[in-house]
Amino acid sequence: MADHPPRQPPSQQRSRQVVKAATAVTAGGSLLVLSGLTLAGTVIALTLATPLLVIFSPVLVPATITVCLLIAGFLASGGFGVAAVTVLSWIYRYVTGKHPPGADQLDQARQKLASKAREMKDRAEQFGQQHISGSQAS
Repeated sequence: MADHPPRQPPSQQRSRQVVKAATAVTAGGSLLVLSGLTLAGTVIALTLATPLLVIFSPVLVPATITVCLLIAGFLASGGFGVAAVTVLSWIYRYVTGKHPPGADQLDQARQKLASKAREMKDRAEQFGQQHISGSQAS
């Protein structure tokens, strides 16, 4: 059986509830005041910054586009570099015989291609022999 804490008298329970409610109201009210102040500051800053943004927009818009393109270029370059290093390390492990993930599928594909190449070579030889024997009979 679980041990329950001893029951408190109703007056102590009521005073705890009042303290909890007062704490919640104080914290909630403080957060609400801070939220209002933040909203007011944002509106004031936006009101003051709008004329500056309108005046400097011919410079800011192309500058923003340029910065975004530069960031995208650097991220793409880094991504391609990481991909290249990953592929090269996989190839190195495959060539040195360390059996990286996916090596089995690569070996199976290589065997299928080799068997198809042999099959096509045999067909070409047969076709060539038929063509040669057919032209000699004529």
